[in-house]
Amino acid sequence: LVDEICDGYQVAVYQQRGLPPSTAGAPFDVPTHVADVVAVLDGLGWGRAAGVGHSWGGHLLLHLLAAHPERVTAAMVIDPLGGVGDGGEAQFEAELNRRTPPESVERAKELDQRAMDGEGTEADAVESLRLYWPAYFANPAAAAPFPDMQLSVEAYSATFESLHTELPSLARRLVGLAVPTLFLHGAGSPMPVAASTDTAQAIGPAAAVQVLDDVGHFAWLDRPGVVRDALDRLVND
Repeated sequence: LVDEICDGYQVAVYQQRGLPPSTAGAPFDVPTHVADVVAVLDGLGWGRAAGVGHSWGGHLLLHLLAAHPERVTAAMVIDPLGGVGDGGEAQFEAELNRRTPPESVERAKELDQRAMDGEGTEADAVESLRLYWPAYFANPAAAAPFPDMQLSVEAYSATFESLHTELPSLARRLVGLAVPTLFLHGAGSPMPVAASTDTAQAIGPAAAVQVLDDVGHFAWLDRPGVVRDALDRLVND
């Protein structure tokens, strides 16, 4: 994703707390993650910037828009957990399970529960994601190779506990948002399209949704260039 949007733009990326080179220290909650984004902008000397976020990063971008819209010139929210109801989480989990072999689902659920209980290891969390990985794509049989990655189980479990606490008030805080906001959502993603459309409707006229046929959760992998094209339109219109 970063490679797709970098050319021609001044781009900054940062590591969220929980993994080096960022701080490994708590708290791991949504308000702190939002404050970290603001701290990064301040550290760069950027008063305002366009924001791009995918999945959990897209959901975090919604919280940034709700808390500090004055810091965002435009927002692209890619295949996010939404801001209305449960954000589409229940449908997302059900669809992941439907697309995944039963024996893999059973193992992944065991690993996920250990992670949410704060008892799992990083290797457990990576194994769980690897088991579900093909289901994130519109055509699981043609899924991209699983990438190398690191995870913090402590940060993951605490952040999602906070996410569930903060979610009920998010839609109300987004109503009337004036920042141009584009939701880019794969029609073949396990995340329901309603996660984006319902949130855009809650925001109002400043929000739009582009649904991508034959695209899963990772739009830039399924259709290279589509994110960049959408970003160019968003910031230049």
